Amino acid sequence: MNLKKGLFERKVEPFRVYHQDEHAARDLSVQLASILPILYRTRPIVFVCIGTDRSTGDSLGPLAGTLLSEQGMGIFHVYGTLDDPIHAVNLEEKLREIKSKYVNPFIIGIDACLGRLKSVGAIQLCDGPLKPGAGVNKELPEVGNVHLTGIVNVSGFMEFFVLQNTRLNLVMKMAKTMVEAIVLAEEIIERRNAISIENWREELH
Repeated sequence: MNLKKGLFERKVEPFRVYHQDEHAARDLSVQLASILPILYRTRPIVFVCIGTDRSTGDSLGPLAGTLLSEQGMGIFHVYGTLDDPIHAVNLEEKLREIKSKYVNPFIIGIDACLGRLKSVGAIQLCDGPLKPGAGVNKELPEVGNVHLTGIVNVSGFMEFFVLQNTRLNLVMKMAKTMVEAIVLAEEIIERRNAISIENWREELH
C-alpha cells in the first residue's frame, strides 16, 4: 500500500476560464488541444454532451452539442443535442453505443455544474471522467477521459430548483464560448496532424 501517494499527492487543479473574458475561447482551445490525441484517425475524439432542455441550467450540454453539430465538425464526433439529448435515462445506452462504434475512443464529457457564487460563469477543463448527477444525488456512470464543465449557478441548497431557475442567457453564452474553443482546438489538432504526417513522409525518404 502506497500511503505516500494517497496522502501527499497534489490534486491537479482544473484549467479555468470565465466565459466573459476576452481571450476565454482562445486560452481554453490551446489547453484543450494540448491534451487531445493528435492522431485522431487511430483514436477517435468524441464529445458527449450531457443534460436536458427541460431544465434551463442543465441545458448547457445539449446546447453546446447542438451548436457543435451545426458547425459541421470535421474530425470530432458529437453526441447529445437538443434534438437527441443524453440524460440520466439513456446515458448508459449511449455510452455503450459509442464504445461499440469507435475503437478506443477519447471521450470528452460536457455538462453543467453548480459551484461557489464567485465561480458562476466559469468553464473548467478537468482531467479524468465526468461524474454526472452528483449535484442532484444521482448515481450515473462516469463519462470521459477528460471533461468540460460550466458553473451555471450556486450550489449548496435545493440544487434541482437552482438548476431550474438558472438564466438561459448565461447558459447560452457559456455554451458559445465552449463551442468556439472546441472549433479552435480542432483547427490546432488538424495543423499538428498535418505536420506529423509531413515529418513522417520526410523520414521515409
